[in-house]
Amino acid sequence: MRSERGSALVEMSWLGILLLVPMLWILMSAFEVQRGAFAVSAAARAAGRAYALAPSDGIGRARAEAAARQALDDQGLHAGPLSIAVSCTPYPHDCHAGTSVITVVVSSRVDLPLLPSALGGSAPGFALDASHTVPIGQFQEVP
Repeated sequence: MRSERGSALVEMSWLGILLLVPMLWILMSAFEVQRGAFAVSAAARAAGRAYALAPSDGIGRARAEAAARQALDDQGLHAGPLSIAVSCTPYPHDCHAGTSVITVVVSSRVDLPLLPSALGGSAPGFALDASHTVPIGQFQEVP
């Protein structure tokens, strides 16, 4: 009859590996999504401020995109997609009018770690967006 001495060590090792690897992946994914959420929130705030401080809507759009891209880069999302939507009330065609309120919505996507695109088309990811509202007179004086 064979002794079972040492089999608990083997069983614990396998159970540890089988349970620890998925838990580690879940934690890494949660941290990646949280990092993306912070980045998109900071990008929306920076884009709103840059747009409000610009002298015109065209220059504001370019500055907002540059500020949002820099905020995403600061959080480590260098290659992440970026989409910016700017809306203004009550003057939708002149965002720099005296009582305008600018709303900037920044959208991006975070890919989940350690999952290649070979598993099914594109790499699995998590869509993120954030908005920031800025009254035009908050950062500059308007005539």
